[in-house]
Amino acid sequence: MPGIDRRRLLFGILPAAALAAAGCARSDAFPETRREPAKPPLALIYNGPQGCSDCAPAVATLLRKAPRPFEVEYVGPGDLTAAALAGAALYVQPGGGADLERTWRDLRGSAEVVRAWVREGGSYLGLCFGAYLAGRGPGFDLLPGDTDAYAGSPGSSVPDDRDTVVRVDWRGKPRHMYFQDGPAMLLDSGADATVLATYDNGTAAVVVAPYGKGRVGVSGPHPEADESWYADKGLTNPDGVRFDLAYELIDATAGRS
Repeated sequence: MPGIDRRRLLFGILPAAALAAAGCARSDAFPETRREPAKPPLALIYNGPQGCSDCAPAVATLLRKAPRPFEVEYVGPGDLTAAALAGAALYVQPGGGADLERTWRDLRGSAEVVRAWVREGGSYLGLCFGAYLAGRGPGFDLLPGDTDAYAGSPGSSVPDDRDTVVRVDWRGKPRHMYFQDGPAMLLDSGADATVLATYDNGTAAVVVAPYGKGRVGVSGPHPEADESWYADKGLTNPDGVRFDLAYELIDATAGRS
């Protein structure tokens, strides 16, 4: 090949061939990036003087074993600070209380902190006594309305504060839930709220409502009740002890439905 520098030709071809080979071969120079599993969101569960011995642990087990689980930490009345809530996605006020006024004295100092946190995007879940505390008299004032006792109210199938099983209408389907003197939610006219379930007298039993950028979910009955709750009181749930309603409420409250 006259006029061509054979050395230039040789060295011009080889690098291209080497690059082609390098492009097809697996290289360990840049190992695959392995993503760590996403850490579950944090739920804070109140376990102060108001709580019964089983109430907060039952909710904790439910959240840890949920299809979309949470990391769980217990808090007392002195722990409800802006700094503690800042790292949480969900705050749970469980059942178990008997003296609303007494418990409110423990919690009222944190009321504005909790309201501000929910307003900015946090999620409050109130179960039975915790649903009462989402109301106004007294309570965190998170609902578009208030709460009052279902037992003994007009048309109620429960005459007193006994532990029992109530029938509710859950999104148009009959279901049964553990109940012990929980509230009905008395929503303001035209309130922006989703009623997931009603009692047999038509009052709201389970509600999810917006509060600022956050959400509030409340239930008068106990969707978190496990087999031991029923056994201790000699009760039977005709549907079997299931947690699908609890998970639906949690997801709706946490904005994951």
